Amino acid sequence: MKVVLLAGGLGTRITEESEYRPKPMVEIGGMPILWHIMKEYSFYGYHEFVICAGYKQHMIKKWFADYFLYTSDITFDFTQKDRTIVHDQRTEPWRVTVVDTGLYTMTGGRIKRIQKYIGNETFLMTYGDGVCDVDISKLVRFHEQHGKIATLTSVLQDQSKGILNIGKDNTVRSFREKSIADKTYINAGYMVMNPQIFDYIDDDSCAVEQDVLSVLASKGELMSYTHKGFWSCMDTLREKKELENIWARGNAPWKVW
Repeated sequence: MKVVLLAGGLGTRITEESEYRPKPMVEIGGMPILWHIMKEYSFYGYHEFVICAGYKQHMIKKWFADYFLYTSDITFDFTQKDRTIVHDQRTEPWRVTVVDTGLYTMTGGRIKRIQKYIGNETFLMTYGDGVCDVDISKLVRFHEQHGKIATLTSVLQDQSKGILNIGKDNTVRSFREKSIADKTYINAGYMVMNPQIFDYIDDDSCAVEQDVLSVLASKGELMSYTHKGFWSCMDTLREKKELENIWARGNAPWKVW
């Protein structure tokens, strides 16, 4: 089963980093967050990846082209016609296809563009900016048992804003700050999709959540796998620093490998 990674967006909410590189290439502990996500999938036996690239997609391709340089000791012997010796090469058992799915293509459109690399097979899919410790083997087993077109992983998140009670006449009836009880389930990514999903994607303007998952939900073809462990996205510089701190402490929950 292949793993599809959405890695083509502009990363406008973390421009401090994405101005210079694609957001999935922003580093946590010296390695791109994309690498962290792939390491988790690989731990569960999924080694074939299709990366939906777009913004600065050449940087993703170059990083994988030079991957052994980042993970191995290298001798550059200029006395023997620029001979390069790789010592104890440490690479992953990965097959990685990086596809330029366009600069402004929406998420659903990006998935449609890589259909030829998936074929008529069920595949895994997630966003290139979120890490978690979900048991992917259990997620896949759950998907196979219910027989619906798609499964998403849901996590319970705190509400981050004050709560408003607004009347029909648009008057604010009450206002209170968030409390420990204000939690809601959100889509954490880490999805499993049957190939029928491609039939629900029309063109590049199609967004996976608004235009695909919402339709599947209305048809009873979308299931939720509830994850009660760790999950975090990297939408902002503050969230990036939080993930860096967790990694530096040596207890990153997503490091299952």
